[in-house]
Amino acid sequence: MKIEILGTGCAKCNQLETVVKEAVAKSGKFVQIEKVDDVMKIMEYQVLSTPGLVIDGNVVSTGKVLTVDEVAAFLN
Repeated sequence: MKIEILGTGCAKCNQLETVVKEAVAKSGKFVQIEKVDDVMKIMEYQVLSTPGLVIDGNVVSTGKVLTVDEVAAFLN
């Protein structure tokens, strides 16, 4: 499983990264986490509002910081 966190380094983007790492740690799954801050790459996903969360190439959330439980639900 690959998770990409889309964002240019704003506070919400950093918050989402922390939440994702916590959810992955709780899940016990092996997950590749990548922070994407290249605007052109973010635009390829057609994300207009960051932070964005992409799981296995599918955009699952944009423009908000999810909770640990919300991210965990995507992992299952």
